[in-house]
Amino acid sequence: MGHKIAFQGEMGAFSHAAAHGFFPNDEPMPCVTFEETIGAVQKGEADYAVVPVENSLYGRITDIHHILPESGLHIIGEYYLPVRMNLLGVRGATLEDIKAVQSLSVALGQCRKFIAEHKLRTINAVDTAGSAREVAQKGDKTLAAIASHLAAEIYGLEVLAENIEDAAHNTTRFLIMAREPKYATPNGTKVKTTFVFRVRNVPAALYKAMGGFATNGVNMTKLESYMVDGSFTATQFYADIEGHPEDRNVAFALEELGFFSDHFKILGVYPVAENAPDSK
Repeated sequence: MGHKIAFQGEMGAFSHAAAHGFFPNDEPMPCVTFEETIGAVQKGEADYAVVPVENSLYGRITDIHHILPESGLHIIGEYYLPVRMNLLGVRGATLEDIKAVQSLSVALGQCRKFIAEHKLRTINAVDTAGSAREVAQKGDKTLAAIASHLAAEIYGLEVLAENIEDAAHNTTRFLIMAREPKYATPNGTKVKTTFVFRVRNVPAALYKAMGGFATNGVNMTKLESYMVDGSFTATQFYADIEGHPEDRNVAFALEELGFFSDHFKILGVYPVAENAPDSK
């Protein structure tokens, strides 16, 4: 084991699966909260953090957008995890044995059709991986969990049904965070730049700030706003663009953004994920 990789959740969680996908040969470090996950890297207890930022079904992970800009950490990569739900039972159990299914409420909600078809009683739990662990501990052939393949491997469960989610396109995007910046080199590979900014208090400031990206042909793939310190008047924007700050058109666009902003901070310049849905 080389590096320690912090993630939020128990061993076998989907965040663990993402961490394993990006760092297959390193040591996973489960954390209870997002703050603890980020804090582990800040304090040097972990080398990297893998945190979810958005899901194709549920949109952005709100907590992360507030934590990342003030964390002092840097984005060095991204990873897209297709969320595949599986019905996991104890050894020797069959699908016909299962009477009840336990998982995170969101996971149960994503598998409504399967649950209804098999007339299963649902049990809400804190998370998917914890449900798999509890099912393994109880040893009840009538009880199953909805969780990842990785959870099945870790807790010695059998996969009784695969890919039981209602929406096949369910995907979560994760960011890889580090203490030190590691800017991708502008060598022709696809690069993404993430930054936050606040516009000046002048009429049409946001419209004018965005104009530079349009006139310079820079594709902005994400623009989201959120309050700062609970204020209704202080709004911060979180943005992803395609390109490197050293690219001529990106440099011009960021320069124009600066004219209409009173705060600007780059969070990361990193390669577009090889498994990104729009990378091909």
